[in-house]
Amino acid sequence: MKKDLVLGVIPARYNSSRLQGKPLLPIKGKPLIQRVYESASRSKLLNQVIVATDDQRIKKSVEDFGGQVVITSSKPKTGSDRVAEAVKGLNHDLVLNIQCDEAFMNPRMLDQLINFMQKNKDVQMGTLAKKVNDPDFFKNPDRVKVVLDKDGYAIYFSRFPIPFQRGNGKKGINYYEHIGVYAFRKGFLSKYAKLKQTPLEKAESLEQLRALENGYKIKVVLTNYNSKSINNYSDFKKAGKR
Repeated sequence: MKKDLVLGVIPARYNSSRLQGKPLLPIKGKPLIQRVYESASRSKLLNQVIVATDDQRIKKSVEDFGGQVVITSSKPKTGSDRVAEAVKGLNHDLVLNIQCDEAFMNPRMLDQLINFMQKNKDVQMGTLAKKVNDPDFFKNPDRVKVVLDKDGYAIYFSRFPIPFQRGNGKKGINYYEHIGVYAFRKGFLSKYAKLKQTPLEKAESLEQLRALENGYKIKVVLTNYNSKSINNYSDFKKAGKR
């Protein structure tokens, strides 16, 4: 059986509303983009890792540490839209959008997601999440929550603590934190990028909601590996102390 050709793409933009110039911020002597790139490159199942950006400063940084980079236009509204533009003309079967926030991801979680997608050819889009029971998780809007159906597909993603537990305690309810990695089949990524941004996607600033609002399913693969993302200046300062 022919193996899927799997690309890992890290969309990176300089102008972030929460943390300007985030991809170039130094984390223990290396820019954030390099740390994400090096982590992704340790995946056993990714055939290639590239950075997709419209910024020449990021391009130079990636080239300086020996990474591969593709220049896109400034039109993409989200990371997945940028990934879709970057992979046009490239040979691939499966694409991972690896968010530039994920400075400390374990590459095994990428392999876990890829392995699932390779074994389940009917799944068009997948992502990662982990079970949590951390007080900070519930009050931090930068830590995205996801609710699952009985088959492990996403019902909804939110920055708000969901599901709401009425009454005392949280018995019988599992809470899951979304991890910023998406797997797309080649055809579905192209279809996704042609869809207009949706109201919930804009309201929550969560690109994956575009798929759900248009009636598509997202399989959530649960992992036990931790990944501390960098969303704001506080996260950046903590990362330097790790």
